[in-house]
Amino acid sequence: MASTNDIKNGMVLDLDGQLWSVVWFQHHKPGKGNAVVRTKLKNVTSGKIVDKTFNSDSKVDTANVDRRDMQYLYHDGSGYVFMDTSNYDQVTIDDAVVGDAKDYLLEEQVATVAIHEGTPLYLDLPASVELDVTYTEPGLQGDRSTGGTKPATLQTGKQIQVPLFIVNGEKVKVDTRTGDYLGRVAS
Repeated sequence: MASTNDIKNGMVLDLDGQLWSVVWFQHHKPGKGNAVVRTKLKNVTSGKIVDKTFNSDSKVDTANVDRRDMQYLYHDGSGYVFMDTSNYDQVTIDDAVVGDAKDYLLEEQVATVAIHEGTPLYLDLPASVELDVTYTEPGLQGDRSTGGTKPATLQTGKQIQVPLFIVNGEKVKVDTRTGDYLGRVAS
């Protein structure tokens, strides 16, 4: 149990048997009445985001979520196998939990896995990753100045839009939250 005055970003709350992660919070004292805490909560399993307001100094249940750095090893058909970098235990995480993060996972990449009571909840990747372009249409002379984009397939199979001057085999930086091209990586 914790007071609503102790709410912080990233904290996981247990409300009505469901786990909710605090995305944003604000203490608010209106001119009349009691102080309140406004929050944006994200459901850990479904990803749904809701606004919720708590009375100041009321009690909420907090969930004990363990965040561990784990190294991605391989996909075995039934799930993604990760190794805890501190004790070398291997954990298989379901495809549904990994979700869209699969488009940015490379073998031996380290990610943060959130675990609650032995069950993996979600995966946190770095803000950006560097991936090779496996296929894109060739650019034409003069394409460098126009600022247009073309589709490119990355080594994980993910398709993104890249500038016209990018060629096959180049390494690009990609934002893992939006899937946007961020730039070329100098080799």
